[in-house]
Amino acid sequence: MSISTVQLPADALGELGIKGYKNAHWNLTPEELVEHSIQKGMGQLADSGALVINTGEFTGRSPEDRFIVKDSVSEKKVHWGKVNIPFEAKKFDQLWRKACTYLRKKDVYVRDVKACASQEELFHLRIRVMTEYPWSNQFASNMFIRPSKEELDNFDPHWTVLCVPGLQADPETDGTRQGNFAIINFKKKRLLIGGTGYTGEIKKGIFSVINFVLPVRAKEALPMHCSANVGEKGDIALFFGLSGTGKTTLSADPNRKLIGDDEHAWTAKEVFNFEGGCYAKTIDLTLEKEPDIYRAIRHGALLENVPFAEGTRTVDFADRSITENTRVSYPIYHIDNIVTPSNAQGAPKNIFFLTCDAYGVLPPISRLSPEQAMYHFMSGYTAKVAGTEMGIKEPKTAFSAGFGAPFLPLHPAAYADLLGKKLRKSQANVWLINTGWSGGEYGKGSRIKLAYTRAMITAALNGELDNVEYVKHPVFGVQMPVSCPNVPAELLDPRNTWPDKTAYDVKAVGLAKQFIENFKKFEEGTAAEIKAAGPVI
Repeated sequence: MSISTVQLPADALGELGIKGYKNAHWNLTPEELVEHSIQKGMGQLADSGALVINTGEFTGRSPEDRFIVKDSVSEKKVHWGKVNIPFEAKKFDQLWRKACTYLRKKDVYVRDVKACASQEELFHLRIRVMTEYPWSNQFASNMFIRPSKEELDNFDPHWTVLCVPGLQADPETDGTRQGNFAIINFKKKRLLIGGTGYTGEIKKGIFSVINFVLPVRAKEALPMHCSANVGEKGDIALFFGLSGTGKTTLSADPNRKLIGDDEHAWTAKEVFNFEGGCYAKTIDLTLEKEPDIYRAIRHGALLENVPFAEGTRTVDFADRSITENTRVSYPIYHIDNIVTPSNAQGAPKNIFFLTCDAYGVLPPISRLSPEQAMYHFMSGYTAKVAGTEMGIKEPKTAFSAGFGAPFLPLHPAAYADLLGKKLRKSQANVWLINTGWSGGEYGKGSRIKLAYTRAMITAALNGELDNVEYVKHPVFGVQMPVSCPNVPAELLDPRNTWPDKTAYDVKAVGLAKQFIENFKKFEEGTAAEIKAAGPVI
């Protein structure tokens, strides 16, 4: 064992089937992990001090290769289908043994971490993360909550993660779709990841676990794919949205303290962060646009798939040669303006649903009734544009229930029903924010300026939109303010920004039809007033 290695509790790895390994490096510091990555030729230091690595073939999650073991624990609770794909228990055990055999005579990096920054012990989740690569372990250190020394001395994990990017599965014998896989076993409380170096599989795998476990531990606990911050007066704001809609960017507000940037729970007493770090997109990142994220990229941060400018150790955030999905992970304390620990007492006062509407149809800000909020939560709309995914050459609608369907093991209605109860009890304001296009669709109009979006959100948070005049959108029925501080009035009604008003009407009806078609899968069992809250053609 190396000098920096700490001996694991007696046979802790052997009990999991991991034997004959070369070294077990337990809870190394970020500095030690950086050294190991560089020594193994797996990363380079940028001039900012951040470690830059390449995740290999996979630069994003692979939803079609994410499975859940179907057994006595999961069979009747999981919402099976295209998102939650069943996997045989015997095949999981076989693949786990294969992963353990693969690690023989190799270094293993072991890290004990926690999830859920609640003030209540009931919600805490202790996790042991074992990885083949040192930088995967650094990611876990950045993203999860770091236990105290006293907690580490007596650490008893609830869940175990095993991540072996270098292991390729054999679909014919292992039961996978292809060589890569991410498999959750709720009965054995294990997450197995292989064939992919993309670190987000670790993060989102545990997020899926919490989305299954949390509502069982407490029926009033709602897991959410959202960022959150809190004002000086203790007013909590939530920002829901799919990847690329602005959750991380818009929750980083110099006038408010960050609770977290991606995963939270809303319980009877508090809102708390699941994580201990942030995982932000870095494409086209600049100090001017996103100063908090830019400054967080320093020693301890992990940059993924961001190339260097030629002949330098300065990363080029505009370089898309590897992927559009360039990322950085960093511990949350890299941002100064944070809540410590990452929770806030009470219920949210304002909730923002973020969508990047590439069709230029939705208003930049609109107010939703509780019924409309439920409709849009269940729809989870955004649009993907050219360059974000292979094969996309024009705007493409994306609907993801709860703004996070790929991570919801239970039926989406279970989360939506709980949100509805909380909205009625809290009387929170709900706003729909379009961070996408105005004046025309993608390729014709222009992206709504971030400065305007920030101004609209600030106005909502400060109560400056409480008593202004509103008009109803003719198709989507949402309430649009006619004025907002520091925002041009003509921007607030999207139809006014289009040179061709008839073209806008056609595009609005087209998007409405897609909403209606998507919502058909929720109609059975959904209250009539929620169904009626959708667009009207």
